[in-house]
Amino acid sequence: MKRIAQFEKVSFEQFYSGFENTDENTVKQYYINLKMPKRATKGSAGYDFFIPFDITLKQGETYKIPTGIRVSMDENYVLKLYPRSGLGFKYRLQLNNTVGIIDSDYYYSDNEGHIFAKITNDSNEGKVLNLKAGDGFMQGIFIEYGITFDDDAKDTRNGGFGSTSK
Repeated sequence: MKRIAQFEKVSFEQFYSGFENTDENTVKQYYINLKMPKRATKGSAGYDFFIPFDITLKQGETYKIPTGIRVSMDENYVLKLYPRSGLGFKYRLQLNNTVGIIDSDYYYSDNEGHIFAKITNDSNEGKVLNLKAGDGFMQGIFIEYGITFDDDAKDTRNGGFGSTSK
């Protein structure tokens, strides 16, 4: 198996900037208790991401989660993020961008490559989703990719959502 990446925490300052209306001491506890993504079994393709705090999502509700995690990976790889299968099956949990794409150069952005997830409980059965701090809620899979022979991209990234299409 190729080893191509390393998960890390972002700085506390970067993590804290992802919160609104939450006191600093509470966020410090979340930060201290952050769990690094990990595979559940040796045959797992996906690295489970763990929510840093409790949330409850009623049908149709959305929440933006600062994971506190960044990832350094080899060039020519991408980390693709999906809801955990069981949560998708039981609650129709959705990532709002359907599949999260973390490029290798995102690590070097001003936001330290902080991975956020915006999730929605898309249940059409009125189910309420309760996630407790430390529960797995999404999974990431590293995929190698190629480029075209005539590719001449030379720009560098600085930012997240929409930063490469400006």
